[in-house]
Amino acid sequence: MDTTTLPLAPARRAATLLVPALLACYLVWGSTYLAIRLALPRFPPFFQMGTRFLVAGALLMGWVLWRGKPLPSRLQWRNALAIGALMLGGGMGLTASAELHIGSGLIAAFIAVVPMLVCAWGLMFGQRPGRLELLGMAVGLGGVLLLVRGASFSAAPVGIACIAGATLAWSLGSVLSTTRLPLAAGPAGFASEMLCGGAVLMLLSLALGEQPAWPPQPLAVAAWGYLVVFGSLIAFSAYLYLLAHASPALATSYAFVNPLIALFLGVVFAGEAVTAAEWLSCGVILLGVFLIFRGKTA
Repeated sequence: MDTTTLPLAPARRAATLLVPALLACYLVWGSTYLAIRLALPRFPPFFQMGTRFLVAGALLMGWVLWRGKPLPSRLQWRNALAIGALMLGGGMGLTASAELHIGSGLIAAFIAVVPMLVCAWGLMFGQRPGRLELLGMAVGLGGVLLLVRGASFSAAPVGIACIAGATLAWSLGSVLSTTRLPLAAGPAGFASEMLCGGAVLMLLSLALGEQPAWPPQPLAVAAWGYLVVFGSLIAFSAYLYLLAHASPALATSYAFVNPLIALFLGVVFAGEAVTAAEWLSCGVILLGVFLIFRGKTA
């Protein structure tokens, strides 16, 4: 037996899984915006997101316990509560609320500005963007201004407020999780974030008096189940795999693809209307995101 080929086996196996992992992040995360909308008629925004992340977090934490991995420390649980409140309580809860007023595809296009906001928040923590990143932020901001002047956003000021709040909360949580409030390593950190964020979402749902409609429609239940299994478990696991086995630029390339998939699915399967000007605005936003990623990898 030629033992010189043995060290290449793990690398070869890792390479074969890169494409499935990328497809999971591209297709699954791009389709979750439509799934959220399909579940909304029976599951209100904060209730829908809260139950989704509580179930997914419990399943993932159960897997951590089954594997005998260490649980988060008390400090890491505190961090998970803060990050979960921002990224899931504010980010995902307000995203679902925005979909009550604006099409799922356009919501995904607006969320593409998160890398720009991450750069902006990073300034507060001593992270100085380069010239190309600054150019990308300016281009992306121009795209957002064009997008919100379109018919879909101008007719829904509540939707604009929700999605703007969602992107601000998600991006701030992203920066804090890598600077001041680190989570536990690996799946335990994601599980603790989902459990804490899910609890915050359920408290907000209770405070808002949300009531799910019973009996739930099969389509709404299927969409909710899709969000739990595919959106929260499979796609997150694929993203973790990419972070461990691929370059940061490749792992985060979903930011370019998700808006296009969400727009396509919203138009084809939900009958959402997107004007030519809104398509152009989405293109400008994605150009800004591209410049930021180029600046980070240059």
